[in-house]
Amino acid sequence: MAHYIGSSPDETKSLATPALQSPFVQGLMESAKQHSLPISVGIHEPSGNPTSSRIKNSLIWISAQGELVHRYQKLHLFDLEIDNGPKMRESDVIEPGNSIEAPYPSPVGKVGSCICFDLRFPEIALSLKRQGADVIVYPSAFTPETGKVHWLPLLRARAIETESYVFAAAQVGQHNEKRRSYGHSIAIDPWGEVVEELGGEQKDEPEVCFVDVDLEKVRKTREMVPLKRRT
Repeated sequence: MAHYIGSSPDETKSLATPALQSPFVQGLMESAKQHSLPISVGIHEPSGNPTSSRIKNSLIWISAQGELVHRYQKLHLFDLEIDNGPKMRESDVIEPGNSIEAPYPSPVGKVGSCICFDLRFPEIALSLKRQGADVIVYPSAFTPETGKVHWLPLLRARAIETESYVFAAAQVGQHNEKRRSYGHSIAIDPWGEVVEELGGEQKDEPEVCFVDVDLEKVRKTREMVPLKRRT
């Protein structure tokens, strides 16, 4: 999920900045290099199509050398239109991506990228596993209504079916008068067990958790429960 949620489509689009020109991203690149610490973060970027008025919801990876080395553009957009009910069309503002990006190497194994609503489509995670992912990330901003029921079951399912670590950093709390996010950032191991979980939508203070990634556990889980596709 990107680094801000605007109060209107116009505000969201007006704040989008090319990654390498963004003070936010530039600051992260400097910090990554200074501390030799890679960073994964979501951002909004202008479209690469000069005729498009929409923007991109991207997940980037900044290396420990402070370089932007990986970018994934969100594939699945949340469009909801219910007669006499709520309407939300992410596609009015966001331009969808068109490819699953190959997992990239990191200090915790190969990492596969997804964003928020992608979580509801297991095909991406399964493709990333087939391409060698050890870890799959889902930065998100679920609503409290969907988060309370769907957040944990979906994330555990993705971990179990791919036998990978799943990390989901989640925006939390009140963004503006129209929008509040569920939170509950979480880390799940390849067996589907919750390793760490942070607070929910009533949490106003920032939180951080640390998780040890055991790549041997990934290997052993896949050895104990071999999932060989026949379809």
